[in-house]
Amino acid sequence: GINVWCAAGKGTFGTNALLHRIESTSLKEVVRHRVLLLPQLGAAGVAAHAVQAHSGFLVKYGPVRAADIPAYLQTHQATPQMRKVEFPLRDRLVLIPVDLLRVLLPYTLAPHRTACRLGWVSSLAVLVTCTGRTVLLPILLPWLPTHTFSTKGFLLGLLAALPFALSPFLRQDWSYHRAALGQAEFLLARPAVPAFIALHFTGCTPYT
Repeated sequence: GINVWCAAGKGTFGTNALLHRIESTSLKEVVRHRVLLLPQLGAAGVAAHAVQAHSGFLVKYGPVRAADIPAYLQTHQATPQMRKVEFPLRDRLVLIPVDLLRVLLPYTLAPHRTACRLGWVSSLAVLVTCTGRTVLLPILLPWLPTHTFSTKGFLLGLLAALPFALSPFLRQDWSYHRAALGQAEFLLARPAVPAFIALHFTGCTPYT
């Protein structure tokens, strides 16, 4: 269902694409009926009246999830639960391995180069903040404040970067306290990375 929703929003599952498929497959010659059953989340990209006017097929929208199709076909009626778009924890957890691979791959391929360019502490801070966002955002998504993904990611990145910013204050030498001003990057720049990564949730989830 989610893939259909994304495709409908981007125009790859829409009225023109549907009409093209009907014509290219000679659907009128294959079936006797004139009814198309489409996923509910595809409605954003399909103009049902235009499809019927150009092809003669009546568009009906089935349930959100493919697992409910057998039950829907028995009565051709969708229950309120079939129409409900959910994003439960089990669906959110599926995104973690994919996100981890994208975040950790650069460090796996060139860990020493990354550390030399950023420094070991900064490199570790980026790794911790990005990994923390990747794992915690899907789990804590419904309970994090604000409605924007970027802010949610920034807050998680801020919490992960906070220990790195406060670490100089654990030393007694005041030179470290003066140098602590430079740690502001951990509270400003580092959380910006997970905030950007969190924006990927906009196109791959029904949360918005």
